[in-house]
Amino acid sequence: MNVILGISFFILGSLAVYIFQKKRFKKMTEEDFVCEVVQKAFLKEKLSDHNEHNLVRALLKSDAFIKDLSLTAKFKGMIVGYILFTKVKVGDETLLTLAPLAVLPRFQKKGIGKSLIEKGHKIAKDLGYKGIVVLGHAEYYKKFGYEPASKWNIKCPLEVPDENFMAIELYPDSLKNINGIVEYAPEFGIK
Repeated sequence: MNVILGISFFILGSLAVYIFQKKRFKKMTEEDFVCEVVQKAFLKEKLSDHNEHNLVRALLKSDAFIKDLSLTAKFKGMIVGYILFTKVKVGDETLLTLAPLAVLPRFQKKGIGKSLIEKGHKIAKDLGYKGIVVLGHAEYYKKFGYEPASKWNIKCPLEVPDENFMAIELYPDSLKNINGIVEYAPEFGIK
C-alpha cells in the first residue's frame, strides 16, 4: 500500500513540475531565435542603437514585409545568420531595403553574410524588384556591387555620409529613371 501511495505522489509531483515549467517557459518561435541572433550580432556595434531586434519584430508584422525575403542561415539546425529585405518607396517605384544583416559573432567572417546577401539578391531579382538600398559599412557592401545611391540621385531621409547610403541595380540600368528620397516603412521610425 505504501509503495502504491509513494508512486502516486511521485507521478502527481512530476505532473505538477511539468505543468509549472510549461507555463513558466514559453516555447521559443523562429522569430524569437532570429531576434536573439540579431540582438547578439549588434551587441558590440558602435554605430547601433541596439534596437535592431525590435525593428525586426515590427517589420515581420508590417505591410513592407515579404516572406520570401526573410532569410536565415543555419548551422547544425541552429540559426546563426539572418537577413531581411523589406519594401521602400522612391517616388512611384517600390524598391527594397536591406536591414538588417546579422550573423552571430562566432560565425562571422565565414561567408554567411555573403551567402545571405547573394541569395537575397537572387530572390529579389526573381520577384521582379529593380534595386535595393542599404545604409551600412561602405567597404563591406561594395564587395557585392553596392555603390553610393547618389549615383542615381536616390537620397536617404537621414543626414548620413554619402558612401554609407548605397544602392544596387538588380538589372542593368534598372535604377536609371528612379530618383528621390527613400520612404521607409513606418516601423523604421524615419520621417
